[in-house]
Amino acid sequence: MLTLDRIYHAKYVLGSVIRETDLIHAPKINPECEIYLKPENLQVTGSFKVRGACYKISQLSDEEKARGVIACSAGNHAQGVALSATKNGIKSLICLPDGAPISKVEATKSYGADVCLVKGVYDDAYTKALQLKDEEGYTFIHPFDDDNVIAGQGTIGLEIVEALPNVENVIVPIGGGGLISGVAFAIKSLNPKIKVYGVQASGAPSMFQSIQDHKIECLEKVSTIADGIAVKEPGENTFKYVSQYVDDIVTVTDDEISTAILTLIEQHKLIAEGAGAVSVAAALFNKLPIKGQKTVCLVSGGNIDVTILSRIIKRGLIRSGRSCLLNIELLDKPGQLKKVSQIIADLGGNVTSIHHERANEGSDINGCYLRIMLETRNYEHIDAIRSALISDGFKLLD
Repeated sequence: MLTLDRIYHAKYVLGSVIRETDLIHAPKINPECEIYLKPENLQVTGSFKVRGACYKISQLSDEEKARGVIACSAGNHAQGVALSATKNGIKSLICLPDGAPISKVEATKSYGADVCLVKGVYDDAYTKALQLKDEEGYTFIHPFDDDNVIAGQGTIGLEIVEALPNVENVIVPIGGGGLISGVAFAIKSLNPKIKVYGVQASGAPSMFQSIQDHKIECLEKVSTIADGIAVKEPGENTFKYVSQYVDDIVTVTDDEISTAILTLIEQHKLIAEGAGAVSVAAALFNKLPIKGQKTVCLVSGGNIDVTILSRIIKRGLIRSGRSCLLNIELLDKPGQLKKVSQIIADLGGNVTSIHHERANEGSDINGCYLRIMLETRNYEHIDAIRSALISDGFKLLD
């Protein structure tokens, strides 16, 4: 059973293992409220998951340790289990979905674990881990639905209240629910007046839907750039804790998550993975009633695959009006491209790519099309450029 004493015990045990991450004031995230970041992306292994995994393993019996441990993960829990098991001289096997970022797979191996890649998503890796547990006798380390794991994650709640005693809101990412269960339990036990809000990706809203319908539900599929919280079904324990201690849950889109990742990079020089950025996305896009209040956004992890980081940044630039694509229909005669370029340059736009092609069959025989990608300041800047082009007689295609 989860208790505040157990969370304090976890803090004591983890004192020599984890980093106590400091709060970072982030006034530009949302100028209408006082935002602070809890950067667990700077944690050992790059994620909060090391807290719960290490505390759980520290509480195993000698017999359980001797059998070796097995876990399933989207990547972050894997690294926490691998690190803790290796430190304690315990054999570890981690089942990862085959779509997990390569960086997370390689990091897990580097901490000393054996890796089993499983076709599908997290839930498929979970099924495989349970199968191997029964066949080989491993001790299973659940990524979220375990009171010792939850207690380890709850140490974050203690740190937040200690660092900012007058905090009014805490925003936490939700996948399976272990992180928010521990954080909410700790915070509400210390000060029930503090609001704790959860955030899920709109492409994987398992806890959101379960709470809405007052019963645990399993999604048919999940699809989101936030792979760390792409969980089809919440746990029994976490559903219970979230139902009791969490004030509300909202969802954010992949475009909003991408914008949050970009904002953290530009404004605070922090790299967050999709799952880690959902709390910031909720604050950035006013998903919660936090105006004028002291609010902590928990950035839960930073283990993003660098191969998709550029795509996410590009998506964030488009979503925030920092990049735009214009399709322009022209007459195929000299001077047209120069005229378009001059209008864009006069208004401070920066052309990053350009594609010109003759009209297709069925179009004006003297027509052509110009596709231009621009760097812009914001949506107002885009509107000004579009209006200037239209005023000069150019036809823009949506």
